[in-house]
Amino acid sequence: MRAMIPILMYHQVGLPAAKGSPYRSLTVHPADFKRQMVWMSRLGYRGLSMRDLMPYLNGQRRGKVFGITFDDGYRNVYQNALPVLRQLHFTSTNYFVARQFDGGNVWDYDIGIPHSDLMSLEEMRQWAFAGQEVGSHTLEHVHLPQISPQIANYQISQSKLELEQALGTEVTAFCYPYGDESPQIRQMVRNAGYTNATTTIRGLVRPGDDPFGLPRVTIARSTNIVRFLQKCLTRLEDKRRRD
Repeated sequence: MRAMIPILMYHQVGLPAAKGSPYRSLTVHPADFKRQMVWMSRLGYRGLSMRDLMPYLNGQRRGKVFGITFDDGYRNVYQNALPVLRQLHFTSTNYFVARQFDGGNVWDYDIGIPHSDLMSLEEMRQWAFAGQEVGSHTLEHVHLPQISPQIANYQISQSKLELEQALGTEVTAFCYPYGDESPQIRQMVRNAGYTNATTTIRGLVRPGDDPFGLPRVTIARSTNIVRFLQKCLTRLEDKRRRD
């Protein structure tokens, strides 16, 4: 019987915004991120990008592995997480908003989340050059089910094309902004040529899960190391609910 596999979901790795800021919990302190990765390494686990993880998810390979994903392409991930990943020889996937390079999280401003810098095109290329994976998070971080099917399909397929043109290599990983998706949206992602897509549904990946609806384990600022290990390594954490 194949084991269930955790795919970790991070956003920012840096100093948190001021107390009271919305979604402050989605910024993990660099020291905590390093502690989490080091503990997984000590326990014999290898952190992998979605590209590297897929053979384990589809049963072609077996081993003590877990997925590492970052949403949105924040610059502080490049600054604070990449050195840790390189030190431990881990790979990861960062889902970039294809038309916001060197910009900010403009989709968050209306709900009071402070500005955070996103990677530049050159930083994204350096991320990939370091062995990390570039995935797509659409062109503009949109709610896919809330727009017309034609525009949703364009956001999905065109973001893949633009990222591939910027990188000079294939982009196969997708992440649904806000976790918003549907059977129709999943089919669009499949038709666009991606091989996998992650959601915000909480849980470990079970054998037989749809590769275009993969659950993840949310890691927050308040997740201490004991709780982190519980989330990653126990079946009791397989709640299968959306954030």
